[in-house]
Amino acid sequence: MNNSLFSGSNINLVKTHNMQVILMSLLYEGEISRAEIAKRTSLSSATITNLASELISQGIITEIAPAISEAESKRAVGRPQRMLRLIPNACYAIGVHIGVGLFRVAVTNLHADIIENCIVEFERETPALDVLEQIATEIDGLIADTAIDRQRVLGVGVGASGLVNHEKGLSVLAPRLGWQNVNIQEILQNKLSLPVQVDNNVRAMAIGEAFFGAGRGVNVLAFVYGRSGVGAGFVVNGQVFRGSGAGAGEIGHTIMVPEGGQPCRCGQKGCLETLVTEPVIVRQANEIAQQHPDSLLAQYLAQDDGTPLIDRLFAAAREGDQVTKSMIESQIHYLGIALANLVNILNPEMILLGGVFAQGDDLIRPVACQVMRETAFSSLGEDVIVEPTSFGWRAGVIGAAALALMDFFYQRTDGTT
Repeated sequence: MNNSLFSGSNINLVKTHNMQVILMSLLYEGEISRAEIAKRTSLSSATITNLASELISQGIITEIAPAISEAESKRAVGRPQRMLRLIPNACYAIGVHIGVGLFRVAVTNLHADIIENCIVEFERETPALDVLEQIATEIDGLIADTAIDRQRVLGVGVGASGLVNHEKGLSVLAPRLGWQNVNIQEILQNKLSLPVQVDNNVRAMAIGEAFFGAGRGVNVLAFVYGRSGVGAGFVVNGQVFRGSGAGAGEIGHTIMVPEGGQPCRCGQKGCLETLVTEPVIVRQANEIAQQHPDSLLAQYLAQDDGTPLIDRLFAAAREGDQVTKSMIESQIHYLGIALANLVNILNPEMILLGGVFAQGDDLIRPVACQVMRETAFSSLGEDVIVEPTSFGWRAGVIGAAALALMDFFYQRTDGTT
């Protein structure tokens, strides 16, 4: 874990920063003494005592006796140190994941545990203002249903698909939704009277994993998500990497087949998105089923039981449909090359896979990892940990809630205090 996350200051003007240093220590450690916080952060004992007392009076943290055995108690000299612990339900955050044709809303506590959530589908042609109006209505409804004191809601985090300007809270371009220059932050703040932070949905997922999931303590984390498109989010030394124009992570538009590739929605040909997304894999499966009408795949795809097509074709591959399995491996080969390029450029300690890549983890990850390790420069890929997201389908809303929790409570994710 990068200890610079917990580097404090005793200057009075940075009281908020020092408070967040204490909260981050509690988030990471669960229980920790004042003396240990002082040792790790370089804050004075007096500063920690004063700030901890303030947090206790606000009902945000509590003081508990350390858990020690009877034998340890007999050997102890002097009064045992009291431990500080965060009270998870002291405050809450709202997470909103805006996908293509659906959005999810969740209320979480300070540990990013989901208290209540909902999912709403909408037509892609629905105007952005109408979708945001519906999101605001669902947020108000969830707060009312959970009977949470609105004063205890820290704020709203929104993870939106497409190109997002985090500083302005602006959806710059979401081609699959037809959104352009939509000020999500301003619209929702006006409707909800709550602070709002907005970022790209995959970057939000990376934040969620970095501070609340499998990526906790990882210095260089990459989150790669695939569904109707492919994107990535990066957290480096505890800070989100957005790039100079907030466009970092658009790996779906790296060109994998420069000659003869399929047209991409971005205007280029042969992009990664034309090879490994859910619609592409489903289309390939339908073609196979037409060519092999008696195959297991054709039988599974013909079942109209409400199960998503992608799950049915994965099931066919798992149960021995070799043609389907070979097709998946052929397409995922390109994901492996993309991960190798990512390793060569970013040199991450961990890569987490989300969306369709996590759904088909047992079919996708072994192939992608093998190609990545064979293709990456020298031995750079050998020690990279590649795992599915620890949150499953919840990655989007937990990531969005994490965006709010970090920016409004624990640590500004843009690096400011």
